[in-house]
Amino acid sequence: MNIEAGKTARRLGTLVPNPKAKLKDQFHEVCRFKYFSQRTEDSYWQWVVRFLKFHRVPDGTRGNASLPNHGWRHPKDLGGPEVAAFLSDLANHQRVAAATQAQALNALVFLYREVLHVLVAEIGEFERVRRPARLPEVLSRAEVKLVLGAAAPEYQLPLRLLYGTGLRLMELLRLRIKDVDFDRNHIMVRSGKGQKDRVTVLPETLKAELRAHLEKWRLEHQRELEAGRGVCSLPEGVAKKYPGAAKEWAWQYVFPAAGLATARGDAGLAWLRHHLHEDTLQRGMKAAVGRVKIAKRATCHTLRHSFATHLLEANTDIRTVQDLLGHRHVTTTQLYTHVMQKPGLGVRSPLDG
Repeated sequence: MNIEAGKTARRLGTLVPNPKAKLKDQFHEVCRFKYFSQRTEDSYWQWVVRFLKFHRVPDGTRGNASLPNHGWRHPKDLGGPEVAAFLSDLANHQRVAAATQAQALNALVFLYREVLHVLVAEIGEFERVRRPARLPEVLSRAEVKLVLGAAAPEYQLPLRLLYGTGLRLMELLRLRIKDVDFDRNHIMVRSGKGQKDRVTVLPETLKAELRAHLEKWRLEHQRELEAGRGVCSLPEGVAKKYPGAAKEWAWQYVFPAAGLATARGDAGLAWLRHHLHEDTLQRGMKAAVGRVKIAKRATCHTLRHSFATHLLEANTDIRTVQDLLGHRHVTTTQLYTHVMQKPGLGVRSPLDG
């Protein structure tokens, strides 16, 4: 594709991938063109693989004749009925959640419409998951205090920020120094869910501790620069546009990983510092919940649910909570009204007099 054609395609939001490339390479090329997050890209591709495996015909099942491509069928040889059969199997036999089935459908629609540019036939009727949505697990204020106090010292600050800001786990871990505004008491969330930016509150009670954490990390970063390291991972577009940004203090992660990782670039292998791994913080949260023996399945995301519920219990406007959480629809935020300690009608049990 020439430069002008590429510009036109980006304006139109379409891209015809290299027809000589493998399906996987075509898929990832379009995902990057659409600025998909790495997690969305990986999840969508896994659904494509599962779809193709579902319709694969193993060797030997059609007599003794050898099947071409070991029974694999190209998506262009499949269509609406095959998509419907796969989605129905997810509901009937694999018993997935409604959101999981919806993600599978989205991935396959993306494959046919954006990658293959094929108008897949009408999918038709398929078995939809009808299981009711579950209410979120929420900790009380006292339980939150117990859990945060029981967390290991190295995890207390990030866990407190999760609860105090309502951030998703990966939004917290991907925070960079430039995204924290101490003067305005807010945190800028870049490319959150749906690739949208938003602003959330910076808790006043954590400002001093967060400043001390960043100052400690700044000194360490300076030592690494003097040793010829001090480079952080960056999004591909930023790395190309600002070649020196990886060494700048503003682009460093607020919660960096303890060790360095290797990445292959134009100049060969390079040592980079990534952010703290999500599994590490999840394990820290799980250990804290276990220490206080709370009989709830509380995770890092539970702190986000608790943030929203406690704000609503404090009579914060639901639209404000919606903006802080980054919900597209207020109906999503309204889910937390069902787990508030003080329901909107103020109903008392008749047993309480």
